[in-house]
Amino acid sequence: MTNLEIATTDSPKSNIPKLGGRVRRLRRQEGMSQAALAIELGISASYLNLIEHNRRNLTVPLLIKLAERFDLELSEIAESDEGRLSADLMEAFGDELFGDIDLTNTDIRDLVTSNSTVARAILALYDRYRNMRNDAQVTGKANRNNGDEAPASDRLPSEQVSDFLQARANYFPELEEAAERVNHDSALSGEDTLRAMTTFLSNTFGVRVTDLPEDEDRAVRRYDPETRILGLSNSLRADSRNFQAAHQIGLLAAEREIHMLVDEGDFTDEDGRTLARIALANYFAGALMMPYDAFHKAAKTHRYDVELLQHRFGVSFEQACHRLTSLQRPRKRGVPFHLLRSDIAGNISKRFSLSGIHIPRHGGACPRWNVYTAFMQPGTINVQISQMPDGETFFCIARTVLKASGGYGQPRSYLSIGLGCAMSDASELVYADGIDLDQPERIVPIGVSCRTCPRMDCGQRAFPPVAHALETDENARGVSAYVSARTP
Repeated sequence: MTNLEIATTDSPKSNIPKLGGRVRRLRRQEGMSQAALAIELGISASYLNLIEHNRRNLTVPLLIKLAERFDLELSEIAESDEGRLSADLMEAFGDELFGDIDLTNTDIRDLVTSNSTVARAILALYDRYRNMRNDAQVTGKANRNNGDEAPASDRLPSEQVSDFLQARANYFPELEEAAERVNHDSALSGEDTLRAMTTFLSNTFGVRVTDLPEDEDRAVRRYDPETRILGLSNSLRADSRNFQAAHQIGLLAAEREIHMLVDEGDFTDEDGRTLARIALANYFAGALMMPYDAFHKAAKTHRYDVELLQHRFGVSFEQACHRLTSLQRPRKRGVPFHLLRSDIAGNISKRFSLSGIHIPRHGGACPRWNVYTAFMQPGTINVQISQMPDGETFFCIARTVLKASGGYGQPRSYLSIGLGCAMSDASELVYADGIDLDQPERIVPIGVSCRTCPRMDCGQRAFPPVAHALETDENARGVSAYVSARTP
C-alpha cells in the first residue's frame, strides 16, 4: 500500500478538499460514536477526533476502510463543502459593498482551498453586516437592540437551521428509528391515519385531540401541555391535519432525540433552537407518515413520480418532495436531490442541496430557474435542464402548490416547489422519459444571482455583474440595461 495521504490540514500547497467534516457527518448519520468508528478503522478515538477536525491527514488505507464501512465510492467520501462555501462567498462578494474590489472566482476558490476557516469567518462577518443593515433599514436604528451592542447572532435563526440541515445532509437516523418505533406501536398502516395517531396520543401520552374553536382562525395546531389537549383546525386538508398530528407526536415521542440533536447544532440563540426543534419534529412527521423502507421502495418502483408517491402515502406534494431529499440511509440511498421553495415574489423560504447546485444564501435566485416559471402554469409539472455558468448541468422539476385554509373568501397563496438532481441521475426519474438529455437546445443557461452571474447575453439581468465593468451607452440598448449593445 502506498504512503499517499489525502490532506486534511490547512496546507496551502494542497488543492485536495478537507474531509474531516465529511467523515464526521457519515459517522453521525449512522448514530455512531467516535470510539465505535475508531475501533472499526483500527485507530484511536483521539486520532479520529483529530481527523474530524482537519488536524490530521486521512491516509488512503483509512479512506478505503471508510468507503467499505459506509458502502460508498471513494469519490463520494472525498466530497466536501468547499464548492458550497465558494459559492456562498462569491454571493457575498457580489454585494455592491465590494464593487471597487477586483475579486475573481479564482481568488475566492484559492482562499477556500488554502484556509476554509478564514473563508467561513469572512462569510459570518458578511452575514452579520447584512443582518444589521437590514435591521437598520427596517427600524431606522443601528441594530435591533436599540443600542451599540452587536446582535447576538451573525445569522438569522432560519439560516442557522438551513445550515444545520445541510450539514447533516437532511438525514437523521435517530429520528428515523423513533418514527419506526412509533409506527409499529400505533399501527399507522390502516386506512384512518388520523384516528390511529389520535389513539396513540391518548394511550401513550394522555393527550386528547379535538377541533380548534371556529373563531381561532390564526392557528392550525395548538397544544396545551397543562391540559394535554391538542387542537387541530378544521380548515386543514386531511394530509395537513395528519401532518400536524404527527408533528405533535414527534415533539412528545422523540423529545430526547430532538433535544440531543439541537444540542449538537451550532445555534446562537433560543429562536434558532426553537426553529430547529420545529424542523426536526417536521422531519419526524414525514418519517412517520412515509416510513423509510416503504417510501424508498415506492420511490424506486415509481421512479420518483412525486404525484404517485403523494397519493400512495396520503401526503401533500411538498411533503413527498421533502421526504425524497432525506433518503440518505447508508446502503439504501435514493437520488441526491436539491429542493427549494419560493413564493411568487421570489423569496426562498426553504433551501437544501445534495445535488451540488448552489441555491442563493440570501434573496431570490435566477429568474430563469423553473421554480419561478412554474407560476405561469399553476399545478403543472415544469421540467428543465439547467446549466450553471461553470458548466454543471442539473435536471429539475418544479410545480406550484396552493396554500389555503378555510372556505370561500379566505386568503390563498401559491408557492413553488423545485426539486432536482445532477444530470448523471436524471435517467432514474420518470420525468426524463422521452427527453433527449444530450440535446443542447433543451439546456437553459441559469445562474445563481445577477451580481455573481457572468452571462452577458441575458435579457433578464436585473443588476450589473460584479466581475464586469458596467458599460452604458445612451444611444444603444442591449438585451437589458446592463448588457452592452456592442458586438463582441
